[in-house]
Amino acid sequence: MKAVIKHISYIGLLTLLLYSCSIKKHLPENERLYTGATVEIESKEAIKDRELLESELESVIRPEPNSKFLGMYPGLYYYYKMQKENPGFINRWLYKRIGEKPVYQSDVKTFEVEDILRNRLENHGFFYSTTASTFQEKDIEASATYTLKVPKPYTLARYQLDSMPSPVYQDVQRASKNTSLVEGVRFNLEQLKLERQRIDSQLKKIGYYNLNPDFFIFESDTTQYDDKRFDLFLKLKEKVPSKAIIPYVIRKVNIYPDYDLQDSITRRSERFNNKTYYQDDLFFKPRHLDKFITIKENAYYSPETSRNTARRLSSIGAYKYVNIQYKEIDSTTTDHLGALAANIYLSPLTKRAFRAELQAVTKSNNFAGPNLALTYSNRNIFKGGETFNVSSNIGYETQLARGDYAGLSSLELGLKAEMIFPRVISPFKIDEDFFEYSVPKTKMSLGTNYLNRSKLYTLISGTGLFGYTWDSNRYVTYQFNPISISYTSLSNTTPEFQEILDNNPFLKRSFDQQFISGLTFSFTYNGMVDPDNSSPFFANTTLDIAGNSISLFDKETEAGEPNAFLGLQYAQYAKADIDLRLHLKFGEQREQTLATRLFAGYGLPYGNSDVIPFVKQYFSGGPYSVRAFRIRSLGPGTYNEGNDTQSDGTYFDQTGNIRLEANIEYRFPIVSFFKGAVFADAGNVWNSKPNPTFGGSDKFTSNFINELGMGAGIGLRIDVQGFVIRFDLAAPFHDPSLPEAERYNFNIDETVLNFAIGYSF
Repeated sequence: MKAVIKHISYIGLLTLLLYSCSIKKHLPENERLYTGATVEIESKEAIKDRELLESELESVIRPEPNSKFLGMYPGLYYYYKMQKENPGFINRWLYKRIGEKPVYQSDVKTFEVEDILRNRLENHGFFYSTTASTFQEKDIEASATYTLKVPKPYTLARYQLDSMPSPVYQDVQRASKNTSLVEGVRFNLEQLKLERQRIDSQLKKIGYYNLNPDFFIFESDTTQYDDKRFDLFLKLKEKVPSKAIIPYVIRKVNIYPDYDLQDSITRRSERFNNKTYYQDDLFFKPRHLDKFITIKENAYYSPETSRNTARRLSSIGAYKYVNIQYKEIDSTTTDHLGALAANIYLSPLTKRAFRAELQAVTKSNNFAGPNLALTYSNRNIFKGGETFNVSSNIGYETQLARGDYAGLSSLELGLKAEMIFPRVISPFKIDEDFFEYSVPKTKMSLGTNYLNRSKLYTLISGTGLFGYTWDSNRYVTYQFNPISISYTSLSNTTPEFQEILDNNPFLKRSFDQQFISGLTFSFTYNGMVDPDNSSPFFANTTLDIAGNSISLFDKETEAGEPNAFLGLQYAQYAKADIDLRLHLKFGEQREQTLATRLFAGYGLPYGNSDVIPFVKQYFSGGPYSVRAFRIRSLGPGTYNEGNDTQSDGTYFDQTGNIRLEANIEYRFPIVSFFKGAVFADAGNVWNSKPNPTFGGSDKFTSNFINELGMGAGIGLRIDVQGFVIRFDLAAPFHDPSLPEAERYNFNIDETVLNFAIGYSF
């Protein structure tokens, strides 16, 4: 082993030497490659936030050296390759992707850099600093060192306002109470700019419509002190417009619910709740639209209120554009108070929409076939922003397999009607002022589904839902469904499938629970909506409780038999999930991402149930799970489907009431809208109470870490403006279904190709 490592080291060293020679021969005479610069600060006193200062100073040094990879210059290498008469197709393509022009020692203008460094030091209070520079030269490379001698910095002694007219003086004075400019703070030009912006923002909130941070100026006075301290004064610049230093009140609020850019005809007006609505024909009822508008007459102008109104109106789902414009009313403006008219123009979306989607479906259990989904939408159906959706799907699949299950087919028909009200509908009054950020939506839906699997069974199901969803801020979303009902009816079971049920009591009981009635609650924190965050975090937790309320009306059956409601067995369980994700973005433009995810879920049957209904159980494997294993093919526990003579190969019984998964993925750009990924996944499902059919291999124990299915792979993403088509090729390297001594084995021969829409996490 040592000999192998030694040979590898020799090969690596030889490669670097050859590479260096290939670069050296292209260098012009008396030139060296510039490899960058360092900054050394010399000071007799301790410098506060020294590392931050050094980092800022290093960031302004120019030029940037050529980029390196493992001690080599690939971009420079392909630049030189392009200088040949016939560089070849591959060299031309690589040059376009990573090629860089060489940066030589002669390109570095140290005197210009020194001037910039002195200027940055002055911006931080280090006036009268001195700079010097030297080069460290090697055979073909040279680097620079900038030595900065900094004196004691200037610090703030006193900060006060200069004279200003009323009322702006009093308002600036109140805004300055929370200033960061306190005695002893070091002079910092950037901090002064931020202070002007902060004061401008505070005054904008109380009506200063025409104010601008550039209207303020700071002046300093060092003549009162001889120990490098200074007084700071905030004042208004000369010739600031008088309209900029008075607050504005909104005197009129005009709303155009059905605005058309091509239509300038005066509309019929209607007053409601101190607002004027202009619409010739009733398009949107004012009493429903009014709650979305937080701009009020006789209130001071506030950009925050304006943004809040625009966001709330956009969330209705009936409008394509929301445009809020303010117009000054000169006739009522005085020396101390201005007047505005707020005009809200709302351009509707097309009232009716129809969407069709045709898919070619290929599943992990060898089922393949077409699926057609149709959706019809009718917006603003009752003139209150409501949306009515009707969706249907038709799917046919056939199993491409050999043996007894060759030609096994599946026909699925689904129909769902959904009504969304952009307001709270409740039997008791709810104060909607509590929802300051957004108005909750009430969702009602009814659906039915027919599934026929030849040679197995027919499953008819119906669902009903009533609930609410709302955003409490930009990042947090709540969803609460107090009524969630589903009914399933298993019929036309074949003798073959009945034999499977008879041999697997757990599976049989999971189908017996025909009626599910309960509530669900979901909390989501989504930091991914902030594109400027280099480490966004996502968290979702869901609670699903069924059977508690319906048990009050059940009917007792024979001893030892589950209770029933309206002649149907009903399920009782509690189920909780948590999904955590963290993305770390890096690179020059944060185009690279290290994405991580952790999922945990547990379901507890109780009361009327000793097993969770089949449709509520967990499964593992597939394009959104552990990608080295096919859908439903992982687990439960150490169960091996290949060794089960009773299995039909459709994976429908490989489920559990416990699920754990962890994923990590490195994402990087390739070219244009093509992106790549390298990933690793781990996970499995278990049962808290073992299924006798599996002989105890499915039970969750303290040894669960050694029972995780693990895999790794590479991926290709086609990302066109946020629409992502994803291909992942993965292979397992730890298969818990194998004997313990054989589990760790990277099985390239068992690769799985996953195709999906959107990122997995």
